[in-house]
Amino acid sequence: MYDFAAVLKENPNGVLATQEAGKAKTRVFQYLFSDGGKVYFCTSNEKPVYKQIKANPYVSFCTYTPNFSPVVSVNGKAVFVDDLALKTRALDENPGIKGIYKAPDNPVFELFYINVEEVETFSFAEGPKTYPV
Repeated sequence: MYDFAAVLKENPNGVLATQEAGKAKTRVFQYLFSDGGKVYFCTSNEKPVYKQIKANPYVSFCTYTPNFSPVVSVNGKAVFVDDLALKTRALDENPGIKGIYKAPDNPVFELFYINVEEVETFSFAEGPKTYPV
């Protein structure tokens, strides 16, 4: 299995792709942390991305190193979780996120993970590769 978590940890900012009305939608997103095959993110339940994920939970998150080698995409089903311990971890480890949501019990604060089904990579040395999880 490919160690995607190490790349995500070093390069937490990337692009999250969802779907709306059959069209792809992308936006800049920040990876928070991983636990096994789960990659965690957060959003507000007042944003369109929340509604898009609820309507179609299959998403993709892509990030890359400064030299674009590797580029890593994690693909799978997004699952929302209402776990105060995980929300607290997300806020404690990410001061910028804590500045937005303030507390883990904020009613608009939504934590979700991608249950990673597949990892795709690209590097100039090896080209594209796909790794099932």
